[in-house]
Amino acid sequence: MTLKKRRFFFPQMIIAVSQSLFIINYFANSGRPRKVFKDLTKRIHTVLMATAQMKEKVKDPEMLIDLQYSLAKSYTSISELRKTWLDSMAKIHIKNGDFSEAAMCYVHIAALVAFLRKKQKQKQFVPLAFKKITPNIDEEGAMKEDAGMMDVHYSEEVLLELLEQCVDGLWKAERYEVISEISKLIIPIHEKCQESEVNLTQVYRTLHGAYPKILEVMHTKKRLLGTFFRVAFYGQVIFFLEEEDGKEYIYKEPKLNFMLTCTPFSLLFNKTQNFLTFQVNVKELDPKYAHIQVTYVKPYFDDKELTERKTEFERNHNINRFVFEAPYTLSGKKQGCIEEQCKRRTILTTSNSFPYVKKRIAINYEQQIHLKPIDVATDEIKDKTAELQKLCSSADVDMIQLQLKLQGCVSVQVNAGPLAYARAFLNDSQASKYPAKKVNELKDMFRKFIQACSIALELNERLIKEDQIEYHEGLKSNFRDMVKELSDIIHEQASIRVIEKENMIWVPKVLLSKPISLK
Repeated sequence: MTLKKRRFFFPQMIIAVSQSLFIINYFANSGRPRKVFKDLTKRIHTVLMATAQMKEKVKDPEMLIDLQYSLAKSYTSISELRKTWLDSMAKIHIKNGDFSEAAMCYVHIAALVAFLRKKQKQKQFVPLAFKKITPNIDEEGAMKEDAGMMDVHYSEEVLLELLEQCVDGLWKAERYEVISEISKLIIPIHEKCQESEVNLTQVYRTLHGAYPKILEVMHTKKRLLGTFFRVAFYGQVIFFLEEEDGKEYIYKEPKLNFMLTCTPFSLLFNKTQNFLTFQVNVKELDPKYAHIQVTYVKPYFDDKELTERKTEFERNHNINRFVFEAPYTLSGKKQGCIEEQCKRRTILTTSNSFPYVKKRIAINYEQQIHLKPIDVATDEIKDKTAELQKLCSSADVDMIQLQLKLQGCVSVQVNAGPLAYARAFLNDSQASKYPAKKVNELKDMFRKFIQACSIALELNERLIKEDQIEYHEGLKSNFRDMVKELSDIIHEQASIRVIEKENMIWVPKVLLSKPISLK
């Protein structure tokens, strides 16, 4: 550890410990409950242990961030030290290219200062603009006011500088959509100054540049706001796992190469690859080894949230629920025939929302939903319908993806494609085995699916070039065969017409003028 880093860590440790001892002495003479002493003892222990471990984790950014986070969290009554550690975390994030997390550190610092400036007037005040950026900001409004708390006064200039850091951080994180919320706090400060024309011009210029950026990333779809993994630790004998046994987290990674970039996994790969396990049965684990279970997860939204969160940004910002699914059968096998294939859907809730001041957040709630075979069928058709709808509603249609999806959707093979679900669950000989409500739900989903396929075919026909006409005719032929067989199975004529109706499939106006021709 360098002399510079020692100078950085130890003065803060001394300040924190002396503050805590001062508070203990104060409460000891005031007759306060024993719980106060336990809390203070725990705080001192956290400071000493985290400071000591930081010497060993200087080259391990993920663990270093966690240690600094524990220190920042312990200083809920010493604003200057909390601010210092959040700032230190931001610098580490920037060095590692984790700009969303760095931006959140600056947002938390600015909110902390804003709260302290207002605490005399309104104790629980946290500007609404910060809450619109992240619900995690309530942490700063919960600052304690223990005796002996440092009486630090922050000027409006300090707050302004921090707010400008927030804007810069959000820009680097490509989270352009929330820059306007911080700007709403900056503009009134500049307007009070007489010589603020240049500064105001810069603020409005930044806002003017943010909106084209939003349109650009929506059009190119190249912005990746995060990839998420559930990571569970089992074992007490290896490296960092001593205090992690049995704990589960959601990790956010900015890139897809998670296993190559994410510490502590890179550490394990360097030490030995034999300790890494992707699928584990806790009861069968060898206690001599440490085990890690890694599962890719996606943000989860219920139907109400999906109607409220319409853009990709809204579905990747301020999220704390994630989902992954695993197939199984009642016989114990993972995979089986359609009639016996079940699915376990696991919904995980984290203690904070992403993005946060760090890249991993503990899971504090887990819910499992078991889908029976007919539910799995309905779910699969629903997903295929949604995929086609999304492709067709895009401003810039991805022809390759559209045709690949269409090819899979209109397959009429005996044991493949959506039609296999209709044969398995909607035939007269099969439908009676299942609840009428479930059968009707699957039928209704097939109607929506046929509608989505017909729109996608029409769109494909309008966009293809001459060399793809024969390929398109093959898709149409398969679609006609699928519609005919489905009509025979459910005993109703499938209506292939585009209807403009609220809450139904969105299509370009040009497609609403006439029925879709499949001839």
